Amino acid sequence: MSAASYATTTGTAPPVRQLGHATIAAYGFGAVAYGVKDAGFGSFLLAFYNQVVGLPYATVGLVIMAALVIDAVVDPAVGFLSDRTRGRWGRRHPWMYASALPIAVFWIALWNPPAAGSEAMLLAWLFGCAVLVRTAVSAYEVPSVALTPELSGDYDERTRIMAWRYLLGWAGGLAMGLSAWLYFLKPAAGAVNGLLNRDGYRGYALAGAVLMVLAILVSSAGTHRQIPLLPKRSAERRTLGEDFRALGATVKNRGFLILMLASLCAYTNQGLIYALGTYLNTYVWQFSNATLVLATAALFVAALTAFALAPRLGSRFGKQAAAWRLAVVGAAIQTTPYWLRLAGLFPAADDPKRIPILIGCSVAATACGVSAFILGASMMADVVEESEARTGIRSEGVFFAGSFFVQKCTSGVGIFLATAILSVAGFPEHAVPGRVPEATLDRLTLVFGSGYLVLALLTAFFFSRFPFGRAEHEARLERATAEAAMETNPHAG
Repeated sequence: MSAASYATTTGTAPPVRQLGHATIAAYGFGAVAYGVKDAGFGSFLLAFYNQVVGLPYATVGLVIMAALVIDAVVDPAVGFLSDRTRGRWGRRHPWMYASALPIAVFWIALWNPPAAGSEAMLLAWLFGCAVLVRTAVSAYEVPSVALTPELSGDYDERTRIMAWRYLLGWAGGLAMGLSAWLYFLKPAAGAVNGLLNRDGYRGYALAGAVLMVLAILVSSAGTHRQIPLLPKRSAERRTLGEDFRALGATVKNRGFLILMLASLCAYTNQGLIYALGTYLNTYVWQFSNATLVLATAALFVAALTAFALAPRLGSRFGKQAAAWRLAVVGAAIQTTPYWLRLAGLFPAADDPKRIPILIGCSVAATACGVSAFILGASMMADVVEESEARTGIRSEGVFFAGSFFVQKCTSGVGIFLATAILSVAGFPEHAVPGRVPEATLDRLTLVFGSGYLVLALLTAFFFSRFPFGRAEHEARLERATAEAAMETNPHAG
């Protein structure tokens, strides 16, 4: 039986269908759009609206987190509607193509608030643009990532597919970060620190918009020919109440809930290091612009390491066991320089070993963290499969919408916690590197390190409780193959 007829007849993805490298690369390239958005929100948005526009950081963090309330409705709605979309372009691609232009428009608007607006107007602008950007990104990313379990039913290949998505997503975000420090956010008249160069953010926004549109169109076109091979849903008509009851049954899946808790902690931590990283590197470690460029470029090594590491560890030890261990090791490496600094044991500012140690720890910790993210995303594809086997309902969009909403905590809860930490530390507005009181930097270091470590340990705990792995996956495949054989030849048994 061909892959296409299998999908049409059984409604499930074929157990074995190896994808070509070009298809996987095109599919993964779409994650560049989310990488650009995530890096912008995580690394620069708080600093831009606080240090450049002049809004209080606590208020900015609260507004960005408040926008998550809208996302909590939008993301499941997109997944729900995507699961039920019908047409010659399948369930996912119409959403993917249609999202490109709105993402570009709203992204540019986010970084170009009114120059003479009141504080209330600027906060409203931030809130509205943050909601519109994240809604447009959801319209692409939720259907796109929901393709993973549809493209492949292979336990290990799903991890490889997710590795490509994370590698290219990180590459997109890091490329924009490098371009910001190298070109857009250079020191200028009236902005000795490039981070404060308002004009630079306009070019940064335009370049990001172009890159996001390119990534979406390449990914959508590159996977377009897979549409006939994807699983088909029957066109049954159901009432809205029946749909919502099915939705409720779907999200009660134990594996899904455990992954949501693990991801909530992990992505909040990522948001924390993103938002505070600019402050920590600029004011605690006093990186120069050249060092910031080097530190950002070095993270490409982290992404490449995770790309190679995650599939191998998942295959050898199982996704669940590898993920929780990576979370623990990554947290230990990430926070070690901060504990050493507080103890007075870290190399002094003029010590040549200082920068290599900091960048090395950052690369190693990031590689562990991204590897855990890849394994978690691959586990979500296994949850989709387990849920279908148990309920008979394919709900990739709903499951990955929940996962994507949690990822947005990177730019919501994480940024809010970052502003709370800045407030507890008593960090000053319009701070100048080298002139922030040492006691303030100590408080910032202590609260950040403690919060990061707690969230990482919670991440590891929840990953360790994930309820199924390779054995359960292979058993489901055997049952699906047997059922398909019975349907094809009912007299075989």
